Formats: sequence, structure tokens, C-alpha cells
Amino acid sequence: METTVQNKKMESGEQEARLLTVRDLTVSFSTDDGTFKAADKISFHIEKGENVGLVGESGCGKSVTALSIPRLIPSPPGNIDSGDIWFDGKDIMSMTSEQLRDIRGRAISMIFQEPLSALSPLHRIGRQMTETLLLHQDMSKKEAWQFSEQWLGKVGIPDAADRMFAYPFQLSGGMQQRIMIAMALMLEPNLIIADEPTTALDVTTQAQVFELIKAMKKKHTSMLLITHDMGVVWEMCERILVMYASNIVEFGSREDIFSNPKHPYTIGLLNAIPKLMGGRRQLKDIPGQVPSPFDYPKGCHFEKRCAFSMEKCMTEKPPFYECGNGHQAACFLLENGSGSMPLI
Repeated sequence: METTVQNKKMESGEQEARLLTVRDLTVSFSTDDGTFKAADKISFHIEKGENVGLVGESGCGKSVTALSIPRLIPSPPGNIDSGDIWFDGKDIMSMTSEQLRDIRGRAISMIFQEPLSALSPLHRIGRQMTETLLLHQDMSKKEAWQFSEQWLGKVGIPDAADRMFAYPFQLSGGMQQRIMIAMALMLEPNLIIADEPTTALDVTTQAQVFELIKAMKKKHTSMLLITHDMGVVWEMCERILVMYASNIVEFGSREDIFSNPKHPYTIGLLNAIPKLMGGRRQLKDIPGQVPSPFDYPKGCHFEKRCAFSMEKCMTEKPPFYECGNGHQAACFLLENGSGSMPLI
């Protein structure tokens, strides 16, 4: 028992330099058809003031990974089976409900993918925004109301004073999303978890929102950005995590991932970005289908769709191989220091 406590203390000290460390996170869900792993031994970190992108196909476990950080996985049917989550030197997994409630919104803010499900349909926008401020900030009700109204204007909502009295269902999906963004940013959290934050927004408002996030980065705010838009990842993130079928398969700097990808799945994602060739837009898809979470391959989860698949890929799970400068990929092609796979 003493050894375990000492290790916890040592681990806590090691994490103080980083804002977030996730190690060997495994999350499962129980359904009528059985139990499956939505995230399997996920490990990554985020430095203070760093923006990290998490990319991959729908259903690969990105949102589940994000929801696990502030422990928002609904239980049941979800369950965090194992793993460590350290935030600002604190052990998230050992926190009580009261301690978690204190950091949610204030230290860790989340922009949800579906704003209508995150906003209460029974309360006006103004009440929901001011409640967040009154819970975490030393403000009067009047100050909280004025501050909230200002933030609605910052995220591009017209007639902000009137919108404070609206119910969520009276607003468009784009406006609901902007309200969620305002609620996430206005407390100046240490970490913003943004799950497809600008999907419902027009290009002009997207640019406006990202400028706000960039301005907050100067105040040492970090972000985990989940998106399908590789252009946004290039613009906003210093490092990128590539996820496929419950596993992270590659991670590295933005430049390494875009110019020197090592995992066949990462190459497939980059090849799928539309390109203009001969005046026509060319699309190159990844053959095959994502395997069912109830029937993932025993070895590499990408094996059945990979043009470079080998016999050992079917039965063994590839470890991560170092590609230089913190760039790593989980692929047996890198076993002998090779891996010169062409980016077509």
C-alpha cells in the first residue's frame, strides 16, 4: 500500500509541468448486443498553452475520449474501465463529485457537438449563462448578465440583448452553437475541449470564433480540438493525434503529420482531402469499411483496409515506433526503421 501511495505522489509531481496527461485510458459501453470498447488504452498529453488536434473517422472514439477527461461519460451504459487522467497536477480519477463540479466549466470547458442536447430547453439563454458565471466567479447578477451579453456579441450573435431572453429552441442551430462557444470561453478556462465546435457555423463566424480562441491562447489556455476539417487542424493546432477504431495510431507535430505521415490510415486521411487536378476536384477514398466495435481485429484494427497489411498485422497489435522529434506511429512497417509509404 505504501508503495502505491508513493508512486501516486511521484506521478503527481511528474505531471505538474503538463496541463493534461491521459495514460492507458480504456472506456467501454454495455448494450443489448454486448459490451464493446470505445477507447482502448489511449495515451497522450497536452502542454500548457498548447492546441492539440484529434482527428479520425466518425465512431472511432474521439468524443468518448474527450468526455472521459472531465468524467462526463454516462454510467450506465458507459464505464471508464482503467487508466489515469492527470489535470494540472491533480488526479481526475480520484476526485469526488464536488471536486469535479468545481473544475468543470471553470478550469475545463467543453464545447459539445450537439448544442441543443447540452442547453436546457426549460431556461432562457441569459439564465443559463449567468448561472455559470455566478457559480465560478465573484460577480453580482447584474455584472454576470452584462458580461454574458458582451460574450454573445463576441461570438457574432446579433441583437444580443434580446437573445438573452430567448429559449434554445427559438434559435437556429448555428446560434445555439455560438452560445455554447461563448459559455465555454467566457470563464477563460485552462483547457477547452472542443468537439466539432464550428460545424454548424458559416465560414465568417468560424474565423471569428477561432480568432477568439487564438487570443485566449495568449493567456495560456490549451485546447483539445476534435474535427474532421484538416484545414482547421493545420490552422489551429501544434500537434495532432490520429485515431482509428478505438486506438490512437499516430501522433506528432502538425508539420510531421502533414508532410511525413507514417501510418497507412493517416496517409489515407490526407489522400482523402479534395484536390484540384486538371480543373476537376479529385477524391480518393479509403477502401473497405470501419470494423464493428463488437468485432475489432485481434491485431491492428486497420489491417483489413490496409494496402500494406502483413500476416503479423492480423494477430499482433503493433507497438508505437519512434519516427524522430516525438513523432510516433503504431505500424509494423516501421519496425526496421523503414516506412517510406508514398503520399499519393
